[in-house]
Amino acid sequence: MKVLVTGAAGFLGVRLIDALLAGEDGAPKVDAIVAADVVRCPITDPRIDARIGSIADPRFIQAIRADDADCIFHLAAVLSGQSEAEFDLGMQVNVDATRALLEACRRGARRPRFVFASSVAVFGGPLPDVVPEDMALWPQSSYGTEKAIAELLVSDYSRRGFVDGISCRLPTVAIRPGKPNSALSSFVSGIIREPLAGVDSLCPVPLDTRLWITSPATVTRNLVHASLLPTARLEGRRSVNLPGLCVTPAEMLASLERIGGRDARALVRCEEDPAMMRVVCTWPGAFDGRRAAALGFEADSEIDAIVEEYRSAIPAGS
Repeated sequence: MKVLVTGAAGFLGVRLIDALLAGEDGAPKVDAIVAADVVRCPITDPRIDARIGSIADPRFIQAIRADDADCIFHLAAVLSGQSEAEFDLGMQVNVDATRALLEACRRGARRPRFVFASSVAVFGGPLPDVVPEDMALWPQSSYGTEKAIAELLVSDYSRRGFVDGISCRLPTVAIRPGKPNSALSSFVSGIIREPLAGVDSLCPVPLDTRLWITSPATVTRNLVHASLLPTARLEGRRSVNLPGLCVTPAEMLASLERIGGRDARALVRCEEDPAMMRVVCTWPGAFDGRRAAALGFEADSEIDAIVEEYRSAIPAGS
Protein backbone atom coordinates (compact mmCIF):
# COMPACT_ATOMS: atom_id res chain seq x y z
CA MET A 1 0.00 0.00 0.00
CA LYS A 2 1.21 3.52 -0.84
CA VAL A 3 0.46 6.29 1.66
CA LEU A 4 0.78 10.07 1.37
CA VAL A 5 1.16 12.10 4.57
CA THR A 6 1.05 15.90 4.41
CA GLY A 7 2.49 17.72 7.40
CA ALA A 8 4.79 14.73 7.71
CA ALA A 9 7.54 16.52 9.64
CA GLY A 10 5.16 17.82 12.29
CA PHE A 11 4.64 16.26 15.68
CA LEU A 12 1.59 14.20 14.70
CA GLY A 13 2.96 13.42 11.25
CA VAL A 14 6.10 11.86 12.67
CA ARG A 15 4.17 9.81 15.23
CA LEU A 16 1.72 8.62 12.58
CA ILE A 17 4.45 7.59 10.14
CA ASP A 18 6.27 5.70 12.90
CA ALA A 19 3.06 3.81 13.68
CA LEU A 20 2.41 3.00 10.01
CA LEU A 21 5.94 1.76 9.43
CA ALA A 22 5.78 -0.42 12.54
CA GLY A 23 2.40 -1.84 11.55
CA GLU A 24 0.96 -0.76 14.90
CA ASP A 25 -2.71 -0.67 15.89
CA GLY A 26 -3.81 -2.94 13.07
CA ALA A 27 -2.30 -0.77 10.35
CA PRO A 28 -2.00 -2.54 6.99
CA LYS A 29 1.37 -3.33 5.45
CA VAL A 30 2.85 -0.15 4.02
CA ASP A 31 5.13 -0.42 1.00
CA ALA A 32 5.85 3.28 0.52
CA ILE A 33 5.14 6.57 2.27
CA VAL A 34 5.43 9.93 0.55
CA ALA A 35 6.23 12.25 3.46
CA ALA A 36 5.44 15.81 2.36
CA ASP A 37 6.16 18.96 4.35
CA VAL A 38 7.92 22.32 4.18
CA VAL A 39 10.89 20.69 5.95
CA ARG A 40 12.25 17.16 5.64
CA CYS A 41 10.59 14.40 7.62
CA PRO A 42 13.20 13.28 10.18
CA ILE A 43 12.43 9.55 9.95
CA THR A 44 14.97 7.44 8.10
CA ASP A 45 13.50 4.37 6.43
CA PRO A 46 13.86 3.00 2.88
CA ARG A 47 10.08 3.06 2.49
CA ILE A 48 9.95 6.85 2.96
CA ASP A 49 10.10 9.24 0.03
CA ALA A 50 10.56 12.63 1.73
CA ARG A 51 9.36 15.59 -0.34
CA ILE A 52 10.00 19.21 0.66
CA GLY A 53 7.61 21.93 -0.46
CA SER A 54 4.37 23.74 0.28
CA ILE A 55 1.02 22.16 -0.50
CA ALA A 56 -0.10 25.67 -1.40
CA ASP A 57 2.11 25.32 -4.50
CA PRO A 58 0.20 23.50 -7.30
CA ARG A 59 3.50 22.20 -8.71
CA PHE A 60 4.28 20.55 -5.39
CA ILE A 61 0.84 18.90 -5.34
CA GLN A 62 1.68 17.43 -8.76
CA ALA A 63 5.12 16.34 -7.57
CA ILE A 64 3.84 14.33 -4.60
CA ARG A 65 1.50 12.33 -6.87
CA ALA A 66 -1.61 12.42 -4.69
CA ASP A 67 -3.43 10.69 -7.54
CA ASP A 68 -1.65 7.37 -7.05
CA ALA A 69 -1.87 6.99 -3.25
CA ASP A 70 -4.04 4.31 -1.68
CA CYS A 71 -4.45 6.37 1.49
CA ILE A 72 -3.85 10.05 2.24
CA PHE A 73 -3.48 11.56 5.69
CA HIS A 74 -3.93 15.31 5.26
CA LEU A 75 -2.41 16.85 8.40
CA ALA A 76 -0.74 19.94 6.95
CA ALA A 77 -2.27 23.20 8.14
CA VAL A 78 -1.65 26.75 9.22
CA LEU A 79 -2.56 26.64 12.91
CA SER A 80 -5.15 28.72 14.74
CA GLY A 81 -3.02 31.61 15.97
CA GLN A 82 -1.30 32.12 12.62
CA SER A 83 -4.61 31.78 10.76
CA GLU A 84 -5.99 34.66 12.81
CA ALA A 85 -2.88 36.77 12.23
CA GLU A 86 -2.43 35.92 8.52
CA PHE A 87 -5.85 35.50 6.94
CA ASP A 88 -4.66 35.02 3.35
CA LEU A 89 -2.10 32.38 4.31
CA GLY A 90 -4.66 30.44 6.35
CA MET A 91 -7.10 30.37 3.44
CA GLN A 92 -4.39 29.42 0.95
CA VAL A 93 -3.13 26.46 2.96
CA ASN A 94 -6.18 25.29 4.89
CA VAL A 95 -8.78 25.72 2.14
CA ASP A 96 -7.25 26.22 -1.32
CA ALA A 97 -4.50 23.61 -0.88
CA THR A 98 -6.98 21.08 0.53
CA ARG A 99 -9.12 21.47 -2.58
CA ALA A 100 -6.02 21.19 -4.80
CA LEU A 101 -5.13 17.94 -3.07
CA LEU A 102 -8.66 16.63 -3.54
CA GLU A 103 -8.53 17.67 -7.20
CA ALA A 104 -5.31 15.68 -7.66
CA CYS A 105 -7.16 12.66 -6.28
CA ARG A 106 -10.09 13.34 -8.62
CA ARG A 107 -7.77 13.20 -11.63
CA GLY A 108 -6.33 9.86 -10.57
CA ALA A 109 -7.36 6.38 -11.50
CA ARG A 110 -8.05 5.23 -7.96
CA ARG A 111 -10.30 6.40 -5.14
CA PRO A 112 -8.06 6.82 -2.09
CA ARG A 113 -9.09 6.83 1.54
CA PHE A 114 -8.69 10.50 2.52
CA VAL A 115 -8.23 11.11 6.26
CA PHE A 116 -8.53 14.82 7.00
CA ALA A 117 -7.36 16.25 10.33
CA SER A 118 -10.09 18.72 11.25
CA SER A 119 -10.66 20.37 14.62
CA VAL A 120 -13.28 20.93 17.31
CA ALA A 121 -12.76 24.62 16.47
CA VAL A 122 -15.47 24.14 13.80
CA PHE A 123 -17.89 24.59 16.72
CA GLY A 124 -18.49 27.81 18.60
CA GLY A 125 -21.06 30.27 19.82
CA PRO A 126 -23.54 29.29 22.54
CA LEU A 127 -23.01 25.59 23.19
CA PRO A 128 -24.62 23.07 25.55
CA ASP A 129 -22.46 21.54 28.27
CA VAL A 130 -22.19 18.39 26.16
CA VAL A 131 -22.16 18.95 22.40
CA PRO A 132 -24.40 16.47 20.54
CA GLU A 133 -23.52 14.83 17.23
CA ASP A 134 -26.02 16.93 15.28
CA MET A 135 -24.80 20.31 16.56
CA ALA A 136 -24.59 22.92 13.81
CA LEU A 137 -21.14 24.27 12.98
CA TRP A 138 -20.57 27.86 14.04
CA PRO A 139 -16.81 28.53 14.10
CA GLN A 140 -15.60 31.66 15.89
CA SER A 141 -12.16 31.86 14.27
CA SER A 142 -10.67 31.86 10.79
CA TYR A 143 -9.02 28.51 11.56
CA GLY A 144 -12.33 26.93 12.56
CA THR A 145 -14.01 28.36 9.47
CA GLU A 146 -11.27 27.01 7.22
CA LYS A 147 -11.56 23.56 8.75
CA ALA A 148 -15.35 23.59 8.35
CA ILE A 149 -15.03 24.53 4.66
CA ALA A 150 -12.49 21.75 4.13
CA GLU A 151 -14.81 19.23 5.82
CA LEU A 152 -17.57 20.12 3.36
CA LEU A 153 -15.14 19.66 0.47
CA VAL A 154 -14.08 16.23 1.75
CA SER A 155 -17.73 15.25 2.11
CA ASP A 156 -18.72 16.39 -1.38
CA TYR A 157 -15.68 14.89 -3.12
CA SER A 158 -16.59 11.65 -1.34
CA ARG A 159 -20.23 11.91 -2.42
CA ARG A 160 -19.07 12.33 -6.01
CA GLY A 161 -16.84 9.26 -5.72
CA PHE A 162 -13.51 11.07 -6.14
CA VAL A 163 -12.19 10.06 -2.69
CA ASP A 164 -13.35 7.94 0.23
CA GLY A 165 -13.06 10.62 2.89
CA ILE A 166 -13.38 10.95 6.64
CA SER A 167 -12.84 14.16 8.60
CA CYS A 168 -11.59 13.63 12.14
CA ARG A 169 -12.30 16.55 14.46
CA LEU A 170 -9.29 16.40 16.73
CA PRO A 171 -9.39 17.55 20.33
CA THR A 172 -6.46 19.60 21.58
CA VAL A 173 -3.47 17.24 21.62
CA ALA A 174 -1.55 17.32 24.89
CA ILE A 175 1.09 17.06 26.01
CA ARG A 176 3.13 18.04 22.91
CA PRO A 177 6.92 17.97 23.31
CA GLY A 178 9.22 20.67 22.00
CA LYS A 179 8.64 24.39 21.84
CA PRO A 180 5.30 26.27 21.80
CA ASN A 181 3.71 26.57 18.36
CA SER A 182 1.29 29.05 16.77
CA ALA A 183 -1.84 27.20 17.90
CA LEU A 184 -4.02 29.18 20.30
CA SER A 185 -4.25 25.96 22.30
CA SER A 186 -0.46 25.77 22.70
CA PHE A 187 -0.72 26.81 26.35
CA VAL A 188 -2.55 23.54 27.14
CA SER A 189 0.71 21.66 26.67
CA GLY A 190 2.81 24.55 27.95
CA ILE A 191 1.35 24.59 31.45
CA ILE A 192 2.59 21.01 31.90
CA ARG A 193 5.63 20.76 29.61
CA GLU A 194 7.47 23.90 30.70
CA PRO A 195 7.11 23.41 34.49
CA LEU A 196 8.31 19.80 34.22
CA ALA A 197 11.43 21.24 32.54
CA GLY A 198 11.86 23.82 35.29
CA VAL A 199 10.64 26.71 33.11
CA ASP A 200 8.00 29.34 33.94
CA SER A 201 4.67 29.08 32.12
CA LEU A 202 1.51 31.13 31.70
CA CYS A 203 -2.14 30.10 31.72
CA PRO A 204 -4.02 32.75 29.68
CA VAL A 205 -7.60 31.56 30.30
CA PRO A 206 -9.71 31.17 33.46
CA LEU A 207 -8.84 28.09 35.49
CA ASP A 208 -12.39 26.76 35.14
CA THR A 209 -12.30 26.82 31.29
CA ARG A 210 -13.33 23.41 30.02
CA LEU A 211 -10.94 21.90 27.48
CA TRP A 212 -11.40 18.84 25.24
CA ILE A 213 -8.04 17.10 25.02
CA THR A 214 -6.45 13.87 23.83
CA SER A 215 -3.03 12.33 24.29
CA PRO A 216 -0.57 11.92 21.40
CA ALA A 217 -0.71 8.13 21.65
CA THR A 218 -4.51 8.02 21.56
CA VAL A 219 -4.94 10.44 18.67
CA THR A 220 -2.35 8.52 16.63
CA ARG A 221 -4.25 5.28 17.13
CA ASN A 222 -7.49 7.04 16.21
CA LEU A 223 -6.04 8.42 12.96
CA VAL A 224 -4.86 4.93 11.98
CA HIS A 225 -8.29 3.56 12.87
CA ALA A 226 -9.94 6.22 10.70
CA SER A 227 -7.97 4.99 7.71
CA LEU A 228 -9.31 1.46 8.18
CA LEU A 229 -12.93 2.19 9.12
CA PRO A 230 -15.40 0.75 6.56
CA THR A 231 -17.18 3.58 4.79
CA ALA A 232 -20.61 2.02 5.26
CA ARG A 233 -20.33 2.47 9.02
CA LEU A 234 -20.22 6.24 8.59
CA GLU A 235 -23.75 6.17 7.12
CA GLY A 236 -22.97 9.14 4.90
CA ARG A 237 -21.82 11.37 7.78
CA ARG A 238 -18.20 11.89 6.88
CA SER A 239 -17.16 13.94 9.93
CA VAL A 240 -16.48 12.37 13.32
CA ASN A 241 -15.95 14.10 16.66
CA LEU A 242 -13.00 12.14 18.03
CA PRO A 243 -13.20 11.15 21.69
CA GLY A 244 -11.47 13.31 24.24
CA LEU A 245 -11.18 14.06 27.91
CA CYS A 246 -12.89 17.09 29.43
CA VAL A 247 -10.54 18.87 31.83
CA THR A 248 -9.98 22.39 33.14
CA PRO A 249 -6.63 24.13 33.58
CA ALA A 250 -7.22 23.83 37.33
CA GLU A 251 -7.47 20.03 37.02
CA MET A 252 -4.38 19.93 34.81
CA LEU A 253 -2.37 21.96 37.32
CA ALA A 254 -3.53 19.73 40.15
CA SER A 255 -2.23 16.77 38.14
CA LEU A 256 1.03 18.63 37.54
CA GLU A 257 1.45 19.06 41.29
CA ARG A 258 0.66 15.41 42.00
CA ILE A 259 3.15 14.17 39.42
CA GLY A 260 5.75 16.94 39.24
CA GLY A 261 5.54 18.35 42.74
CA ARG A 262 4.75 21.73 44.27
CA ASP A 263 7.82 23.41 42.79
CA ALA A 264 6.65 22.58 39.29
CA ARG A 265 3.13 23.87 40.01
CA ALA A 266 4.60 27.11 41.38
CA LEU A 267 6.14 27.85 37.98
CA VAL A 268 2.72 28.41 36.39
CA ARG A 269 1.12 31.83 36.80
CA CYS A 270 -2.38 32.76 35.69
CA GLU A 271 -2.78 35.91 33.62
CA GLU A 272 -5.92 36.12 31.51
CA ASP A 273 -5.52 37.24 27.89
CA PRO A 274 -8.83 38.72 26.61
CA ALA A 275 -7.91 38.30 22.93
CA MET A 276 -7.14 34.59 23.40
CA MET A 277 -10.18 34.06 25.60
CA ARG A 278 -12.47 35.43 22.87
CA VAL A 279 -11.54 32.38 20.78
CA VAL A 280 -10.52 29.62 23.20
CA CYS A 281 -13.50 30.12 25.51
CA THR A 282 -15.91 29.53 22.61
CA TRP A 283 -14.52 26.05 21.97
CA PRO A 284 -16.63 23.10 23.14
CA GLY A 285 -15.62 21.52 26.43
CA ALA A 286 -17.25 18.11 26.06
CA PHE A 287 -18.92 15.97 23.41
CA ASP A 288 -21.43 13.16 23.33
CA GLY A 289 -18.97 10.40 22.45
CA ARG A 290 -21.37 7.55 21.79
CA ARG A 291 -21.06 7.60 17.99
CA ALA A 292 -17.26 7.73 18.05
CA ALA A 293 -17.14 4.90 20.58
CA ALA A 294 -19.53 2.81 18.48
CA LEU A 295 -17.22 3.37 15.49
CA GLY A 296 -14.29 2.00 17.50
CA PHE A 297 -12.42 5.19 18.39
CA GLU A 298 -10.66 5.42 21.76
CA ALA A 299 -10.69 7.99 24.55
CA ASP A 300 -8.17 8.78 27.28
CA SER A 301 -9.30 7.87 30.77
CA GLU A 302 -7.75 10.50 33.06
CA ILE A 303 -5.48 13.53 33.08
CA ASP A 304 -2.87 11.92 35.35
CA ALA A 305 -2.28 9.21 32.74
CA ILE A 306 -1.72 11.85 30.04
CA VAL A 307 0.74 13.82 32.17
CA GLU A 308 2.55 10.65 33.21
CA GLU A 309 2.74 9.50 29.57
CA TYR A 310 4.51 12.75 28.72
CA ARG A 311 6.84 12.69 31.74
CA SER A 312 7.89 9.11 31.09
CA ALA A 313 8.86 10.04 27.52
CA ILE A 314 11.18 12.87 28.58
CA PRO A 315 14.78 11.80 27.87
CA ALA A 316 16.96 11.37 30.94
CA GLY A 317 18.83 14.56 31.78
CA SER A 318 16.38 16.83 29.96
